[in-house]
Amino acid sequence: MASVFTRRVLAYVIDFFVVSAFMWIVSYLLSLIINPYGSFQIYTYFPYVVPVLGLLYFVVLEKSKGSTVGKSLMYLRVISRNGRRISWIQSIVRNLTKIFWFPVIFDWAIGKILKRSDRIFGIFTKTIVVNEIE
Repeated sequence: MASVFTRRVLAYVIDFFVVSAFMWIVSYLLSLIINPYGSFQIYTYFPYVVPVLGLLYFVVLEKSKGSTVGKSLMYLRVISRNGRRISWIQSIVRNLTKIFWFPVIFDWAIGKILKRSDRIFGIFTKTIVVNEIE
């Protein structure tokens, strides 16, 4: 079986595709409502839709289910260090770097530079990603 880190990366890629699908749908619907005659207007809504949908996706699913679609498929779950479900504040703060997808790399890199085993926002929020298989 792949390491937890590898499965987290794969889960993140899966989540990217899930959010992207929702992004296209929502952007298309917005373009139909706001400007039904503009053929390429869908692209003007991406900068507004991406951060909102991305943050909502990660925050709501990790708070309510303990995992996103990608994490569920990779048998991973987010919990608080005390073993309980994460709170809304923990979920919001730990996912702030996922708003535009790219900053999460820096979040992880800073954690490694500080010789931590997790992302820096995971450390701040006292949350961990656990393996559900074991």
